[in-house]
Amino acid sequence: MSAGLALLLIGTTAGPAAAARPGGGSWRPGAPVAVVDQASRRVLVLHGADELMAFHGPDHLPVVWSWTADRDTALADLSPARSWSSPTEAKSRVRDGRRYLLTTASGGLAAVVDLATGTPVWAVDTGPTANPHSAELLPDGNVAVVASTGGWVRVYTASQGPRSTDHAEYPLAGAHGVHRDARTGLLWTVGDDTLTALRVGGTAAAPVLTPERTLALPEPGGHDLAPVLAAPGQFWISTAGRLWRFDPSHDRFEAVPVTPQESAREVKSVGDEPGTGRLLTTAPDHAGPCTWCTSVLTCHRPDGIRRLEGTHLYKARWWTGR
Repeated sequence: MSAGLALLLIGTTAGPAAAARPGGGSWRPGAPVAVVDQASRRVLVLHGADELMAFHGPDHLPVVWSWTADRDTALADLSPARSWSSPTEAKSRVRDGRRYLLTTASGGLAAVVDLATGTPVWAVDTGPTANPHSAELLPDGNVAVVASTGGWVRVYTASQGPRSTDHAEYPLAGAHGVHRDARTGLLWTVGDDTLTALRVGGTAAAPVLTPERTLALPEPGGHDLAPVLAAPGQFWISTAGRLWRFDPSHDRFEAVPVTPQESAREVKSVGDEPGTGRLLTTAPDHAGPCTWCTSVLTCHRPDGIRRLEGTHLYKARWWTGR
C-alpha cells in the first residue's frame, strides 16, 4: 500500500476512536472521504484505504454510508431521473449539532440531507440547464448554490420550508465553487475568471446579496473553492492548469506545487486533511466515457493514488464537517 493514502481509514464520525494496530500498538484512522460517483449516481462515504486496495468493482466498495436521490421517494416530485443526473458535489456540514450532506447535480437538483436519518430536509430543482456545481449551508439554515451554465450564485430560503424556492441571486459567469468563511461571514464564490466575496444581508426569509470584493483569478477556468483547514481564512482554488492557495488578507494567490505537476490540471476538488495537511484531489483521467470524471483519488504530501475501477468520480472530499 502506498503511503499517500495510508490514512484513508475512515468511520462515520469526524473523530473515530483509536484502533489496535496489527502486531501491537495503536493508530488513529485518518479523516473520512466522501466521493461523488456519477456511474452509480451515488454519494459514497468510503470505509478505508485497505479496503480500497481490495475492492472488486463499484458494488463492492468499502461503503459505510451512501445516498442517492434515485431511491428517495420524498424527492419524487423533483424528477430525480433527470434532476439527479451527473451529481457534482458532496459536502459535510454541521448546524445546531446536526450533520448534513450538501449535494448538487448537473441535472438541476440541489439538496440538504440529514445524515442521521438519510432524509432530505430541503431540496429544489433548479432546472435542466443551470448545471449546479456546489452548495453551502448558512447559519440561518438557508443554502447558497452556484450554477456554472446558469451563471449565478443564489441563496435559497431553505429555512422557510423543505421546498422553498425563493432566493436572492448574484450573476457570476461559470460559477463553480462556494464557501462561507465563518470568521468574516463572507460568502466566497469562484467563477470562470473571478473570485468574489459576497455579503449575505436581509433576513432569512428575504436574503440580499451584496458584492464586497472581486479579484481576477491568476488564470482562467476557476473550478473548486475550499477552505485551507490548516490556515483558517485562506482558500484552495483550482483553475484550468494549476492549484492555488489564496490569502485574502493580502489578496495573494500562491501556486501550489504538486508531483507530478500534471495532476494539478483540471482539478475538480481539492482539500487538506485535518491534522496531516495531506491534499486530496480529483481530476479527469480521460480513460472512460465520462471525459470530466476519473476513477482515481490522488493524494499529495505524501503522494499516492487509489484507483477505483468502474467508478466515474467527480469530486472527493475529506468528510470533516468543515
